[in-house]
Amino acid sequence: MPSLPVQPGISYLDELKQLFQLHARAQGIPPRRCAQALARITEEDGSGPNAWAQVWSRIAAAHAARGDHLGACRYYNAARFPFVDGEARAQALDHCVEELGLWAGQQGIEQVTVSLDGAQLRVWTSSPDPGRPLLVVMGGIVSIKEQWAQLLPTARRLGMTVAVTEMPGVGENTLPYTRDSWRMLPALLDRLADRAKVSHTCLLALSFSGHLALRAAAQDSRIRGIATVGPPVTEFFRDRQWWRAVPRTTKRTLCHLTGTAPEELFDSMADWALEDTELARIAIPVYSVASLRDEIIPPSDVAKLRTSLPQARVLEHDDVHGSPHHMATTKLWTARSLLLMGGDAGLRPKALGAAVSALSAVARVRGRWG
Repeated sequence: MPSLPVQPGISYLDELKQLFQLHARAQGIPPRRCAQALARITEEDGSGPNAWAQVWSRIAAAHAARGDHLGACRYYNAARFPFVDGEARAQALDHCVEELGLWAGQQGIEQVTVSLDGAQLRVWTSSPDPGRPLLVVMGGIVSIKEQWAQLLPTARRLGMTVAVTEMPGVGENTLPYTRDSWRMLPALLDRLADRAKVSHTCLLALSFSGHLALRAAAQDSRIRGIATVGPPVTEFFRDRQWWRAVPRTTKRTLCHLTGTAPEELFDSMADWALEDTELARIAIPVYSVASLRDEIIPPSDVAKLRTSLPQARVLEHDDVHGSPHHMATTKLWTARSLLLMGGDAGLRPKALGAAVSALSAVARVRGRWG
């Protein structure tokens, strides 16, 4: 079931179903299972048997009953998507974290809590190794940290200590989402200073967390590289005409995370745009994947990265936001980027580059390599 640009005039539920398909692919939910579940859903909220959270939670519970903790986590994550707005989604999130915890306990994965301004964010982290660079993984405004926790067992192969967390207001992160949310990253590095070589930190920050990562990198020299997919940069926050066509799911989620009324949201984020003076301070490698048919991020923001960051490298796919139809290429590009930025997994970046180049040729990807 392909992910298509959201069409005007469709219901919010239908839009939600379309946008969820990207996240289903990223989480490894089989397309047929996804299609079957979405076909049963007739209500976006509520507690009825065909409501969003209920349909996905039943699937999750079946996995949990079989002792498949990762599978249960995956489907409970689907149940709380895109954000917790009621009891059913709140319960799904609780179960999701619980199931991931059961799996993590078998993997030597630990949870660390970071406090900032009276709020907290939680982090799943691999075994501490103060001699290894730190890799922080963070999804966007609809992605909880449990979605990325499966990366943690690969930390040793990447040659890094890995920590996965989530954006302010997402999942268990109780920080408010504001222009100054970038401060959570320096606080996180301070907290993990005894677990990794935080003076050499790389960030895998997707979508809106990429924007947060860029602002943090302009302030904190411990951040040595960023890999991202479809981050807003400047014009997303300033182009009112573009904003009008941004999907409702994105706008509703931003309203929820920022506590802002819909009619005030765009104007409230006007000063979130990354200024030229900030971008000029980012003298580190930035590897970004861009989608030519992105319905959320304007093409002008992709151009801004290229022209403003001397070490930016952009790989373009002819796809919608997140490039769901080019995941194999994106994963290889990201792995190669991480190794170039600071990992040493015994895998040669040049070999990975050759593999991606081959996939790119087949997929007719337009981009450039760093």
